[in-house]
Amino acid sequence: MRRKIHGFAAAALLPLLMAGCSKKEETSTVKVGILHSLTGVMAQSEQPVSDAEQMAIDEINAAGGVLGRKIEVVLRDGESNPEVFADRARELLTEDNVATIFGCWTSASRKEVKKVVEDPDIYGLLWYPLQYEGLEASPNIMYMGAAPNQQVVPAVEYCCRSFGPRMFIIGSDYVFPRTAGAIINSYLPTLNAECVGEVYVDMDCEHFEDVIEKIKAAKPDVILNTLNGVSNMPFFYQLKEAGISAADIPVMSFSISEEEVRYIGANLLKGHYVSWSYLQTIASMQNLSFVSRFKNLFGGNSVIGDPMEAGYIAVHLWAAACEKAGTFNVEDVRMAAKGLSFDAPEGMVTIDGENQHLKKRVRVGRVNENGLIDEVWRSSGIVKPDPYMSTYIWAKGL
Repeated sequence: MRRKIHGFAAAALLPLLMAGCSKKEETSTVKVGILHSLTGVMAQSEQPVSDAEQMAIDEINAAGGVLGRKIEVVLRDGESNPEVFADRARELLTEDNVATIFGCWTSASRKEVKKVVEDPDIYGLLWYPLQYEGLEASPNIMYMGAAPNQQVVPAVEYCCRSFGPRMFIIGSDYVFPRTAGAIINSYLPTLNAECVGEVYVDMDCEHFEDVIEKIKAAKPDVILNTLNGVSNMPFFYQLKEAGISAADIPVMSFSISEEEVRYIGANLLKGHYVSWSYLQTIASMQNLSFVSRFKNLFGGNSVIGDPMEAGYIAVHLWAAACEKAGTFNVEDVRMAAKGLSFDAPEGMVTIDGENQHLKKRVRVGRVNENGLIDEVWRSSGIVKPDPYMSTYIWAKGL
């Protein structure tokens, strides 16, 4: 009788035991979304960021995962279209049930995704890897790239000191370049400098002959370049064809990293300048190991730029915040992330608890003949992010 009761009880419990196994299987991983342009005009820049983020995920999984769970990637293509980015972000959070999203490049795509993650019925967290125009500090975004006071302003100061006070601005016609241009114009008078020309073009612009004629007529000391994506290639090609070299008029670019140098060509960019927090040529052991691991995964000819390193940082900081919070809950993770530090390839970075941007160094680099970027200047210490430029003089209405 006892054996029959025992057998009955075991049989009755079997569905419950199986349900428990199924539940355990379902929760053995945690999903995260990676949302970048894998097609369209931004794909050349964004695909490598996705690679770096997935490399970080592989590292974390190899070390045991996060809170005992392996990270499962849900990869989505923003198609270089801000509205598509918003749709994919909504799908990731409401259908795929990801714990967080790593992604975007352009400010236009970030602003569309911002609406999604801030929706109280969705409430997600975006880890954004790009330098940007500032004037924003969303509780639902962790900003891994430089704020204007960590890139645009120090680069303009460097240009004024090194090349002269007359500056020509060329940029893509969307949020970041336009706002960066406004920041530059409002700041130049404090340096006794001036903007002698300002032009914005479509993201896929291929013809810069008219712009180059304006540059020749304006005779600037330096060109400040906020073009994004593939339009950089025809701009630098046509600049060289017009007989303007880096020795004649240097260009300071804000969205060209090592990856962009590779497809634009070192022959076109040699001697020109960029401003970032990370450069592949940083000679620290931390960075040498990082570069070596990346090349082992993606090939010896691979290069690494600032947005890629920032995406890599984002994944590691998210994992650390989850461990600290003891949960994947968005609000708990967000609060746990404040003040977290990470010994990154660029050096130590810390999430500022006041605005969720990174405290980091600023660097200016010059493109060499091998397509890498040599550091020519860096800030004396870590720079606190100031996305609203509260410490600078502003033009009215900005």
